[in-house]
Amino acid sequence: MNDTARLVRSWRSQRGISQPRLAELAGTGQAAISRIESGTDLPTLALLERIAVALDCRLTVTFTARDQ
Repeated sequence: MNDTARLVRSWRSQRGISQPRLAELAGTGQAAISRIESGTDLPTLALLERIAVALDCRLTVTFTARDQ
């Protein structure tokens, strides 16, 4: 499982929102949320932004050097 998967699942659980409800709020399908949370699919930044809005959190993207 990747960091995106863990964070989406954690935020959704903290908010007490089901996968189908998050999908509805983010304008996507429940299967997409399931794939994101299982780590089998990486969402676009646009979808991540919609998920962040639905979860009432801020999306931050960070790039770091590979050797750090």
